[in-house]
Amino acid sequence: MAGILYLCATPIGNLQDMTPRVVETLRTVDLIAAEDTRNSIKLLNHFDIHTPMTSYHEYNKVEKAERFIVQLQAGKNIALITDAGTPAISDPGEVLVRMCHENKVPVTSLPGAAACITALSLSGLSSRRFCFEGFLPAEKKERRAVLEELSAELRTMILYEAPHHLTGTLEELYQHLGNRKITLCRELTKKFETIMPMDLERALAFYKEKEPKGEYVLVIEGKSRKALRQEEIAAWEAMDIEEHMDYYERQGMDSKTAMKQVAKDRGVGKREIYAYLHGGGQQ
Repeated sequence: MAGILYLCATPIGNLQDMTPRVVETLRTVDLIAAEDTRNSIKLLNHFDIHTPMTSYHEYNKVEKAERFIVQLQAGKNIALITDAGTPAISDPGEVLVRMCHENKVPVTSLPGAAACITALSLSGLSSRRFCFEGFLPAEKKERRAVLEELSAELRTMILYEAPHHLTGTLEELYQHLGNRKITLCRELTKKFETIMPMDLERALAFYKEKEPKGEYVLVIEGKSRKALRQEEIAAWEAMDIEEHMDYYERQGMDSKTAMKQVAKDRGVGKREIYAYLHGGGQQ
């Protein structure tokens, strides 16, 4: 029988958040795959865990995953841990999990801390619908494209950022999203945990004066449906009504249907469009 891959969540700061189930699993598996063995050895030593450990990170994720699959198929049990939090969330572990599914190797998750969910619960912003972006791409073109997508996002957004990039990222967010509400969460679960609800304008001014320290999770308000609708109407109003009608008629709509759609696009009544068109452009 094949072994099992255990996805073991580890503390994001406070070691007391380690679950007994994870401790027991790390003690009993055949191998622990860790993102950074130098960091993880401290965790294992703290809990008196002596299981063999090997590295599994962004630069060996495919090669090592192939080796792990062979070991798992031979009946070995492997635990995957990340530097902090839940494996496979914004993490190379997703590659290993996918390959396990492809090779019919059982995978199970031992839940625990996740910085994104911890920050969301502390943010005071809407948590009914949210999206997790992780770290923004480093490549400029891709980064700009992602920021453009986020500018129209209706859900609450969650991002990660390192202290030395924080001010630049806040500037980009302000440029693309406008002055949204934001909660900055730093050093979560640690001694100097700080939760700062404010807006992007104030956050940018604050960190231009104060050097950012610690790892950050940014929780940002989504665009309101009202604001999105106003932008849509403004875009249509930039077009003449005759051009707007022509846009739909060229798609095969009859005049009556096109008039109804134009009125809907512009947020006005159909009679208003009719009066404009049949009044020689006078409203």
